[in-house]
Amino acid sequence: MENPFKKGVNKEETKSEDTNIEEAESEEKNENEETAETVLEENPEDKESELQEKYNQLHNQYIRLAADFDNFRKRTEQEREALLKYGAESTLKKMLDVLDNFDRGLKAIETVEDCEKVKECYNLAYKNFNDVLLKAGLEKIEAEGQVFDPNFHEAVMQTPSDEIEENTIVAELQKGYKLGDKVLRPTLVNVAVKA
Repeated sequence: MENPFKKGVNKEETKSEDTNIEEAESEEKNENEETAETVLEENPEDKESELQEKYNQLHNQYIRLAADFDNFRKRTEQEREALLKYGAESTLKKMLDVLDNFDRGLKAIETVEDCEKVKECYNLAYKNFNDVLLKAGLEKIEAEGQVFDPNFHEAVMQTPSDEIEENTIVAELQKGYKLGDKVLRPTLVNVAVKA
């Protein structure tokens, strides 16, 4: 079938027009490909650096967030441990006076010989009370014969002596106590000094 639009048109002219159109399309296609290649050559570097910058920013945010969370977790854990360890501190401080009264009473009844039952009852109550305090975490600070340590002892007297080494505790005047590694009350002591 013959194309009705091509009537009266020379076949050679049609061929040359078709060739011209094909060449124009081919040139346009080549230009588009070159432009695309140029854009692709420039964009990957720009895109890559842009993506790398975004990645670095997000990575830094992640690291800071992780560090903040780790610090929060550690701080919370320390506070919880301190609360568990020192939660009974105020109660134990109040009970120290009672413990001192037991000590004084024990010294007072040592000279009474006809009250053996009183001594037994007192000793039992005293031991029981000490056991309860020990289970709560209260520890006695050892002093007599030890080297004076201002972290645990409070010197209220000094005794000049050549026989005892300097800064050695000669006598314990009042017991000191600690809860774990925290001193509730230092031991009141008499310390030897050079004569």
